[in-house]
Amino acid sequence: MTPTTRLLSRTDVEALLDMPACVHAVDDAFRRRGEGRAGATGVLGLHVPGGGFHVKAAALDLSRPYVAAKVNANFPGNPARHGLPTIQGAVVLFDATAGAILAIVDSIAITTLRTAATTAVAATYLARAEASTAAFIGCGVQARAHVAALLVVRPIAHAVAFDADPAGAEQFAIDMRARHGISVSVANTLSQATAARDIVVTCTPSRQAFLGLRHIAPGTFIAAVGADNDDKQELEPALLAAAALVVDDGDQCSTIGDLHHALVAGVMRRDDVRAELADVVRDPARGRQRDDEIVIFDSTGVALEDVAVAALAFERAVERGIGTEVRLGG
Repeated sequence: MTPTTRLLSRTDVEALLDMPACVHAVDDAFRRRGEGRAGATGVLGLHVPGGGFHVKAAALDLSRPYVAAKVNANFPGNPARHGLPTIQGAVVLFDATAGAILAIVDSIAITTLRTAATTAVAATYLARAEASTAAFIGCGVQARAHVAALLVVRPIAHAVAFDADPAGAEQFAIDMRARHGISVSVANTLSQATAARDIVVTCTPSRQAFLGLRHIAPGTFIAAVGADNDDKQELEPALLAAAALVVDDGDQCSTIGDLHHALVAGVMRRDDVRAELADVVRDPARGRQRDDEIVIFDSTGVALEDVAVAALAFERAVERGIGTEVRLGG
């Protein structure tokens, strides 16, 4: 008999997953990779007018062998032009033993949660232990998830918001104060937002670098989240060259991350990268080495993260009877 496939909506995923569990799952996935216990990952990108598509896939042996393939559409103009989310897509979760399709999962919540959880994992090893202030450049859905994620691993007491849309930054501040009970202010300029912050998170759709060394204080941890294809860029190449750089995946960041632009500019070589995140999780000595150094995490989004979080959602859905079961081959 054809096995059933569980369909999980965005609402299902949000009901099934909590941020601390996602942070733990992603940390475990990168630890397995650092110890050589994770399969290969792959990415394919396709540009179309107004946006693009990417496919990311990976294998990971958890409670059972899993493979996940995520197909995402990314159209930054969607909210204003069509009233649709910027990111839409699905994660297909397979049993890697026999190839059965275990679940088809809406990717919006998966992508949001796993990206923020990965930044929290990076902050665990790369931000100063006492880090209590954070700046969020770009105040959309991803920034909101990052506040929740960073609060899992660092004692964030004050956040500063900055966005090209001042009204968006104001609403972000109101929402985050209400949801997390922390102090949140709105900056009028980028320099005001980043000055003397312990952590700076950039999560924008920018196609041009805007954050430079002049904006950043010694000891800052920067999570550069926005560059996930070769025409996106948030950090000036000179900033990457002056900092200690940790990447989620060396090959991906060399082709679609902020590292890509530093390599093209000729101010960095691949050998200048301090480590991949998996190396740091396995051996924290590969991470921050001085309190005064600027450490950057170049996050392009690795499919390993999708497998870890989608598998967690699937296993919880089975336990709790959530989702709709269908027979795709029936």
